[in-house]
Amino acid sequence: MSETMRSRYDLGLLFTDGMPEYEDGTGYRGAIAARAAGISYRQLDYWARTQLVEPTVRGAAGSGSQRLYGFRDILVLKLVKRLLDTGISLQQIRAAVTQLREAGVEDLAQTTLMSDGASVYLCTSDDEVIDLVNRGQGVFGIAVGKVLREVESTLVELDTHPADPMDELAARRGAKSRKVS
Repeated sequence: MSETMRSRYDLGLLFTDGMPEYEDGTGYRGAIAARAAGISYRQLDYWARTQLVEPTVRGAAGSGSQRLYGFRDILVLKLVKRLLDTGISLQQIRAAVTQLREAGVEDLAQTTLMSDGASVYLCTSDDEVIDLVNRGQGVFGIAVGKVLREVESTLVELDTHPADPMDELAARRGAKSRKVS
Protein backbone atom coordinates (compact mmCIF):
# COMPACT_ATOMS: atom_id res chain seq x y z
CA MET A 1 0.00 0.00 0.00
CA SER A 2 1.35 3.44 -0.85
CA GLU A 3 2.28 5.73 2.03
CA THR A 4 -0.39 8.24 0.97
CA MET A 5 -3.12 5.58 0.97
CA ARG A 6 -1.94 4.17 4.29
CA SER A 7 -2.02 7.57 5.96
CA ARG A 8 -5.48 8.36 4.53
CA TYR A 9 -6.96 5.11 5.80
CA ASP A 10 -5.10 5.29 9.12
CA LEU A 11 -6.78 8.68 9.63
CA GLY A 12 -10.18 6.99 9.49
CA LEU A 13 -11.29 8.19 6.11
CA LEU A 14 -14.63 7.01 4.84
CA PHE A 15 -15.21 3.35 4.01
CA THR A 16 -12.12 1.74 5.43
CA ASP A 17 -13.90 -0.78 7.68
CA GLY A 18 -16.21 -3.61 6.76
CA MET A 19 -15.46 -3.34 3.05
CA PRO A 20 -14.02 -6.08 0.86
CA GLU A 21 -10.27 -6.08 0.48
CA TYR A 22 -9.00 -5.03 -2.93
CA GLU A 23 -5.48 -4.88 -4.22
CA ASP A 24 -4.11 -1.68 -2.69
CA GLY A 25 -2.39 -0.46 -5.84
CA THR A 26 -5.47 -0.90 -8.05
CA GLY A 27 -6.54 2.45 -9.37
CA TYR A 28 -9.12 3.52 -11.89
CA ARG A 29 -8.64 6.53 -14.15
CA GLY A 30 -11.04 9.40 -13.79
CA ALA A 31 -13.11 8.47 -16.84
CA ILE A 32 -13.68 4.93 -15.54
CA ALA A 33 -14.41 6.16 -11.99
CA ALA A 34 -16.94 8.68 -13.32
CA ARG A 35 -18.70 6.08 -15.49
CA ALA A 36 -18.79 3.55 -12.64
CA ALA A 37 -20.30 6.14 -10.29
CA GLY A 38 -22.75 7.43 -12.91
CA ILE A 39 -21.46 11.00 -12.87
CA SER A 40 -19.86 13.29 -15.42
CA TYR A 41 -16.12 13.79 -15.59
CA ARG A 42 -16.76 17.46 -14.81
CA GLN A 43 -18.49 16.49 -11.52
CA LEU A 44 -15.64 14.13 -10.66
CA ASP A 45 -13.08 16.86 -11.27
CA TYR A 46 -15.04 19.41 -9.22
CA TRP A 47 -15.51 17.04 -6.30
CA ALA A 48 -11.78 16.24 -6.30
CA ARG A 49 -10.76 19.91 -6.51
CA THR A 50 -13.14 20.83 -3.66
CA GLN A 51 -11.98 17.84 -1.59
CA LEU A 52 -15.40 16.18 -1.34
CA VAL A 53 -14.05 12.92 -2.77
CA GLU A 54 -10.34 12.84 -3.46
CA PRO A 55 -8.58 9.96 -5.19
CA THR A 56 -6.66 7.84 -2.69
CA VAL A 57 -4.49 5.85 -5.12
CA ARG A 58 -2.92 8.85 -6.85
CA GLY A 59 -3.92 12.50 -6.78
CA ALA A 60 -3.32 15.05 -9.51
CA ALA A 61 0.27 16.23 -9.50
CA GLY A 62 0.14 18.97 -12.10
CA SER A 63 -0.75 19.31 -15.73
CA GLY A 64 -0.94 16.02 -17.60
CA SER A 65 -1.03 13.80 -14.52
CA GLN A 66 -3.98 11.47 -14.01
CA ARG A 67 -5.84 10.90 -10.79
CA LEU A 68 -6.37 7.26 -9.86
CA TYR A 69 -9.42 6.35 -7.79
CA GLY A 70 -9.67 3.28 -5.57
CA PHE A 71 -12.74 1.12 -5.12
CA ARG A 72 -13.76 2.91 -1.94
CA ASP A 73 -13.45 6.27 -3.68
CA ILE A 74 -15.85 5.10 -6.40
CA LEU A 75 -18.25 3.82 -3.75
CA VAL A 76 -18.29 7.24 -2.09
CA LEU A 77 -18.76 8.92 -5.49
CA LYS A 78 -21.78 6.72 -6.19
CA LEU A 79 -23.26 7.39 -2.75
CA VAL A 80 -22.84 11.14 -3.24
CA LYS A 81 -24.56 10.83 -6.62
CA ARG A 82 -27.46 8.90 -5.05
CA LEU A 83 -27.88 11.55 -2.37
CA LEU A 84 -27.85 14.32 -4.99
CA ASP A 85 -30.45 12.43 -7.02
CA THR A 86 -32.81 12.47 -4.04
CA GLY A 87 -32.57 16.25 -3.72
CA ILE A 88 -30.09 16.58 -0.87
CA SER A 89 -27.93 19.69 -1.27
CA LEU A 90 -24.22 19.31 -1.88
CA GLN A 91 -23.62 21.28 1.33
CA GLN A 92 -25.61 18.71 3.35
CA ILE A 93 -23.81 15.87 1.57
CA ARG A 94 -20.44 17.39 2.48
CA ALA A 95 -21.53 17.54 6.13
CA ALA A 96 -22.76 13.92 6.01
CA VAL A 97 -19.53 12.66 4.43
CA THR A 98 -17.52 14.52 7.07
CA GLN A 99 -19.61 13.02 9.88
CA LEU A 100 -19.25 9.52 8.45
CA ARG A 101 -15.48 9.93 8.23
CA GLU A 102 -15.30 11.18 11.81
CA ALA A 103 -17.60 8.43 13.15
CA GLY A 104 -15.33 5.62 11.95
CA VAL A 105 -18.34 3.32 11.76
CA GLU A 106 -17.57 -0.42 11.66
CA ASP A 107 -19.03 -2.65 8.96
CA LEU A 108 -20.39 0.04 6.66
CA ALA A 109 -21.68 -2.57 4.22
CA GLN A 110 -24.46 -3.24 6.74
CA THR A 111 -25.47 0.43 7.15
CA THR A 112 -28.13 2.50 5.45
CA LEU A 113 -28.10 6.21 4.79
CA MET A 114 -31.47 7.85 5.47
CA SER A 115 -32.82 11.32 4.81
CA ASP A 116 -35.93 13.37 5.49
CA GLY A 117 -35.03 15.66 2.59
CA ALA A 118 -33.13 18.13 4.74
CA SER A 119 -30.66 16.00 6.65
CA VAL A 120 -28.86 12.68 6.21
CA TYR A 121 -28.91 9.97 8.88
CA LEU A 122 -26.80 6.88 9.37
CA CYS A 123 -28.75 3.80 10.42
CA THR A 124 -26.96 0.71 11.62
CA SER A 125 -29.91 -1.24 13.05
CA ASP A 126 -33.61 -1.84 12.44
CA ASP A 127 -34.42 0.10 15.62
CA GLU A 128 -32.90 3.27 14.23
CA VAL A 129 -34.78 2.93 10.95
CA ILE A 130 -38.06 2.36 12.76
CA ASP A 131 -37.45 5.31 15.07
CA LEU A 132 -36.90 7.63 12.11
CA VAL A 133 -40.01 6.41 10.32
CA ASN A 134 -42.19 6.63 13.47
CA ARG A 135 -41.46 10.32 13.78
CA GLY A 136 -43.80 10.72 10.82
CA GLN A 137 -41.23 12.10 8.44
CA GLY A 138 -40.86 10.67 4.96
CA VAL A 139 -37.45 9.09 4.53
CA PHE A 140 -35.52 7.19 1.91
CA GLY A 141 -32.69 4.76 2.36
CA ILE A 142 -29.51 3.91 0.52
CA ALA A 143 -28.16 0.51 1.49
CA VAL A 144 -24.40 0.89 1.25
CA GLY A 145 -23.89 -2.85 0.66
CA LYS A 146 -26.15 -2.75 -2.41
CA VAL A 147 -24.29 0.24 -3.85
CA LEU A 148 -21.01 -1.57 -3.13
CA ARG A 149 -22.17 -4.57 -5.20
CA GLU A 150 -23.31 -2.25 -8.03
CA VAL A 151 -19.88 -0.58 -8.14
CA GLU A 152 -18.17 -4.00 -8.17
CA SER A 153 -20.26 -5.27 -11.09
CA THR A 154 -19.89 -2.01 -13.03
CA LEU A 155 -16.11 -2.11 -12.65
CA VAL A 156 -16.02 -5.75 -13.79
CA GLU A 157 -18.11 -4.81 -16.81
CA LEU A 158 -15.92 -1.80 -17.61
CA ASP A 159 -12.80 -3.95 -17.29
CA THR A 160 -14.19 -6.44 -19.82
CA HIS A 161 -15.17 -3.63 -22.20
CA PRO A 162 -12.11 -1.38 -22.31
CA ALA A 163 -12.98 2.27 -22.59
CA ASP A 164 -11.63 4.54 -25.26
CA PRO A 165 -8.08 5.36 -24.16
CA MET A 166 -8.92 9.03 -24.35
CA ASP A 167 -11.07 10.28 -21.49
CA GLU A 168 -13.82 12.85 -21.84
CA LEU A 169 -11.62 15.83 -20.99
CA ALA A 170 -8.86 14.78 -23.42
CA ALA A 171 -11.44 14.30 -26.17
CA ARG A 172 -12.78 17.83 -25.61
CA ARG A 173 -9.29 19.31 -25.69
CA GLY A 174 -8.53 17.45 -28.92
CA ALA A 175 -11.74 18.68 -30.55
CA LYS A 176 -11.02 22.24 -29.41
CA SER A 177 -7.48 22.20 -30.81
CA ARG A 178 -8.75 20.86 -34.16
CA LYS A 179 -11.22 23.77 -34.40
CA VAL A 180 -8.46 26.30 -33.73
CA SER A 181 -6.14 24.84 -36.41
